[in-house]
Amino acid sequence: MRIWFNQTFSSIHAVLRNIRQADADHDVTLLFSHSNPHAPGMMIGDETFIEPSGLEGDSYLEWALAFCRDHGVDWFWPGKAAVLMAENRSRFLALGTDLVLVAEPDALRLLNDKSAFYEALSPAVAISPETVTVNTLAEFDQAFALLRKKYSRVCVKPAVSVYGLGFKVIDEDHGSITHLLRGVQYQIPLQELRSSMQDIARFDSLLVMEYLPGPEWSVDCVARHGDLWFAVQRKKPQKAGYPQTIDDNPAITSMVERLTARYRLNGLFNIQFKQGVDGPCLLEINARPSGGVGMACQSGINLASMAIQTLTQHKPPLTNEQQIYGRLISEINTPVTLNPL
Repeated sequence: MRIWFNQTFSSIHAVLRNIRQADADHDVTLLFSHSNPHAPGMMIGDETFIEPSGLEGDSYLEWALAFCRDHGVDWFWPGKAAVLMAENRSRFLALGTDLVLVAEPDALRLLNDKSAFYEALSPAVAISPETVTVNTLAEFDQAFALLRKKYSRVCVKPAVSVYGLGFKVIDEDHGSITHLLRGVQYQIPLQELRSSMQDIARFDSLLVMEYLPGPEWSVDCVARHGDLWFAVQRKKPQKAGYPQTIDDNPAITSMVERLTARYRLNGLFNIQFKQGVDGPCLLEINARPSGGVGMACQSGINLASMAIQTLTQHKPPLTNEQQIYGRLISEINTPVTLNPL
């Protein structure tokens, strides 16, 4: 079976490594491509390719179709342009290539837009933090006043982002010079935020949210078209430098099962939660492997290998692998030497 992974985040290195470790008979050939010849996945792939730079949209789609045809790809696991590839699945199928998709195109678009996702989410499926979407200063002031009456702290983040980029807790007491001198990273002064909004008539959607004070869970999952096979909860420490813990929170387990079924999630994906006053709240669903998926595979279950099993099996395989709850996990960077171009 020939599986192609195109350009994506560096965490794909852990996915490829864990697939390779479990594939003793070499039944799977891993193809990896990236525009960066030194991308981490280049060290693991059986066959590696440099993607042409500058290709976007339809041009990238045509290149991907030609790649699948020329290299006999059985399965294409898209990272870059995943929604576009999903919309054109029939063209890949005509070449004999199927796609590994976390969800159908409409669901993928919804998951990528947190504003639309929160609005559509039923509380019967999962509890989410109270959120107001704003696009103007006036809307922000109204949303902030509303939430500040209910919660001691309020935060903001872009409706479209990855890895938590843009997340800030609003600081009502200090200016940016204090943040700079104290090395504060995840806060933004209220008055300076408002001042920056004054210069823009309408900005991209920004979420104004209640701040959730408790610990965070990153849940790495394997499913087959809405049927959850495995879910590994990584409870993150609230102090830097401490390990994560393999956890078994029943409220999170239930929400993961319902979310997986509701959006017919598939393959390898990640769901984020954070503790609120009344229990864990859903932050987001990431339609891709998480940055910490390698740590999740230290739980006792090789999630990357199990994701490959979803391509050929309808039910979870019989396995002796079991999660070891309470196990402490971490990552250690390892220096490597790269071959010159």
